[in-house]
Amino acid sequence: MAEPLFDKIALIGIGLIGSSLARVIRRETLARHVAISTRSAETLARARELDLGDSYTTDAAEAARDADLVIVSVPVGSSGAVAQEIAPALKKGAILTDVGSTKASVIAQMAPHVPEGVHFIPGHPLAGTEKSGPDSGFAELFENRWCIFTPLPDTDPQALETLSTFWRRCGSNIDTMDAEHHDKTLAIVSHLPHIIAYNIVGTADDLETVTKSEVIKYSASGFRDFTRLAASDPTMWRDVCLHNKDAILEMLARFSEDLASLQRAIRWGEGDKLFDLFTRTRAVRRSIIEAGQDIDQPDFGRQAVEHPKA
Repeated sequence: MAEPLFDKIALIGIGLIGSSLARVIRRETLARHVAISTRSAETLARARELDLGDSYTTDAAEAARDADLVIVSVPVGSSGAVAQEIAPALKKGAILTDVGSTKASVIAQMAPHVPEGVHFIPGHPLAGTEKSGPDSGFAELFENRWCIFTPLPDTDPQALETLSTFWRRCGSNIDTMDAEHHDKTLAIVSHLPHIIAYNIVGTADDLETVTKSEVIKYSASGFRDFTRLAASDPTMWRDVCLHNKDAILEMLARFSEDLASLQRAIRWGEGDKLFDLFTRTRAVRRSIIEAGQDIDQPDFGRQAVEHPKA
């Protein structure tokens, strides 16, 4: 059995990502002690029932005290408030990281509160499902998925390597980039698809000529896949839209232009243009499979059976 990387890890937030981390930390023996904190007493009680950690508290500062690694796993709009709360409890030499889907905003919110001697390394594991809460986590969530770091100019190389080792032992591949590039990239590969899904499902729900029962009854696989994305946590995605506004609006503008071009091709019966587009996008799907980021099975490789929960 490998030696634990840390004596104490504090998980601030115990939703899908936090609870999955708790499970993989235990499976891989990555820490001797896992402290769990969440604002909701009910959620905290459920985490205790699931035996996800070693200590439990609604006081984030208490959880972070004496921790070697503190992972903030909250909606990005709450990152600054959490950093301010835990700052006095962070010990010198500790690593502070997050899992937020936007990075420039998280850095702007958290960095001013980080005490001298604490290694703040913003991070983002590109892994998730539409489910949330401590029951939704599973230890395999991060396997063969990317974890992106957006280090600050003065980031300590050894702290970055230690954090990279942690995520590798969780199963992740590692990459680094600057925060602005991260936010623009995620705007197109993650944020825009979710926004489109929310909008399509909302449109279907609003149509007065189609009853809700018919929408559900006749849902083909395409609409079902949109509803999966649109079932994601509303608080998290509200914050993503508000905190990555510029990049998302840029991608929405580009998407709107391409959609107008597609609309013209359909209107004027330009079959060659439609065929070329559909052929090109089909190749993208194959590239994703070849890159190992999905498998060639129905429902986009999603498992028919629930992942086992630790």
